[in-house]
Amino acid sequence: MLASRLARGVVVAAQRGRVSSSASSTASLRRTPFRAHQRCSFNTSVVRAHKNYYGVVSCLPSVKAFESSSFGRRSCERMFSSEVEAIVQFNLADVGEGIAECEVLKWHVKEGDQIEQFDPLCEVQSDKATVEITSRYEGVVEKVHYEVGDMAKVGSPLVDIRTMIEEESPEADAAGSGMPPPSADADEAQQRSRSASAIATPAVRRIARENDVDLSQIAGTGKDGRVTKTDILSFISSGGTSGAASPPAAARLGVPRAPAAAAPVETPSAPSGPKQVHIPPPSQGTAPDVTVPVRGIQKIMVQTMTAATSVPHFGYADEIVMDELMAVRGEMKQTALERGVRLSYMPFILKATSLALRAFPILNSHTNSDCTEYTMKGEHNIGVAMDTAQGLIVPNIKSVQNLSVLDIASELNRLQELGKEGKIPTADLKGGTFTISNIGIIGGTYLSPVLSLPEVAIGAIGKTQRVPRFDDEDNVVPVNIMNVSWSADHRVIDGATMASFSNVWKAYLENPSKMLLELR
Repeated sequence: MLASRLARGVVVAAQRGRVSSSASSTASLRRTPFRAHQRCSFNTSVVRAHKNYYGVVSCLPSVKAFESSSFGRRSCERMFSSEVEAIVQFNLADVGEGIAECEVLKWHVKEGDQIEQFDPLCEVQSDKATVEITSRYEGVVEKVHYEVGDMAKVGSPLVDIRTMIEEESPEADAAGSGMPPPSADADEAQQRSRSASAIATPAVRRIARENDVDLSQIAGTGKDGRVTKTDILSFISSGGTSGAASPPAAARLGVPRAPAAAAPVETPSAPSGPKQVHIPPPSQGTAPDVTVPVRGIQKIMVQTMTAATSVPHFGYADEIVMDELMAVRGEMKQTALERGVRLSYMPFILKATSLALRAFPILNSHTNSDCTEYTMKGEHNIGVAMDTAQGLIVPNIKSVQNLSVLDIASELNRLQELGKEGKIPTADLKGGTFTISNIGIIGGTYLSPVLSLPEVAIGAIGKTQRVPRFDDEDNVVPVNIMNVSWSADHRVIDGATMASFSNVWKAYLENPSKMLLELR
């Protein structure tokens, strides 16, 4: 096995003015200056040098002696790989949606930093979302091309990375020059061919060589079946089968362990009484004028809101008695926490929305640009408006019609955590069919929400208040009231349809047990 590797990679080279003609001992080999990018090919006992060598190149009269030394093994596996050191430009990939540039929000690296594969490089913000860019290479950051706040063009280099990349194999060199490939066992040649056809980065290929692993035997979990570092570590630690990488192997090769799941912590309930509002201290003196460029998410807000104002809206509002829902949520809250899910009222609201949309599918529609037709969508991808540091974004929960209340809560938790970090993926922002905005967590009762085209309806939830109401016997009783405001595209939706939808939605929330009859 090792002899065939020598045929692919080992070189004994002489520098200018000095010839190393004796290779009979590992000591003389140890003194020879080897470099990974200086390769030669074996043809029986003849060593033929490539690249720019000076002097005489010797042969190896005793490959066995070289094989038996630890230096020989270490040299073949590491120093004489088919990788060469190079500086590669890491470009900003096309993020889709026709976006031509992104704003650089934050750098996680600086020039001179050592990085590993999949380490975060920077965060960029497009018109749609904030994206964290990770490295495909391990090596050293040579140059950072943009400062924070700069607009990076798609396809332009973000950073230059000094790394090791694969050279053409000796077999390819021989084929290109018309020479026969180096001699090797047929099985080994077939294994090399299969391994070479696997999709993997140079770093992963190096790990495979160091551990005698055939990459074609590993089922890659990366994009397009790419074999990742985690895949190969799992394969090695499990003795050649699928499984999680052992902690020693993972630590040795720089793969972080997955942290243990944290025990869910219940958020303390808000104290009773008026909500405390933080009032910032007034600034001293007159503040200077500040001109702020409209970028990123704000830029797309300008476009969408301008388009929406050209559509004739109409509004409809109502009050929802929340007493029964508050009791049900109180009973289920602890169970949800035990499963690691924070359960708010919003998952119930979204599920009631989906059930009501089944009765009025026209409200789950998209119009075309000139409203000559509309498409009633089968999937209930319900958007939830979120106020983030980057601006208003509306990620959506996919296929709400097929999810339980707990499933919806879990998805909502995920989107909220990503929203706090400004890292909601583009896939979660596309494909929405209906939108709910929960402005009530900040304040306010009735609102006038603006459509999110090409959707035809949107709802805004106001805050829940404990207010006096008359019961059926004219007694004044305290009840918890939540306000809701709907807006609809009056070109497609009429007032009767919107009111009927709202009544069905209201019935589910005021009588949560009715939802049980509809759940699948």
